[in-house]
Amino acid sequence: MCLAVPGLVLSIEDDFAEVDLGGVKRKVCVTLLPDLSVDEYVIVHTGYAIEKLKPEEAKKTLALFEEMASMADKMESPEKE
Repeated sequence: MCLAVPGLVLSIEDDFAEVDLGGVKRKVCVTLLPDLSVDEYVIVHTGYAIEKLKPEEAKKTLALFEEMASMADKMESPEKE
């Protein structure tokens, strides 16, 4: 299974950018998006920014990831009644 994650571009230097992926910062190759700017959202797959993403869509997706993580946490440690 493959997973592509939205992230916010924090800085760009040459062919790489520092991207915030839901609180985790990673160095990502941006050669596929030559017109990319800081503060834009991208979809990251296997270390490459493969597509720009509208901020609204990125925020919706990040919120869904957060909700799924919260649900997984609840399943792993159910509260005792």
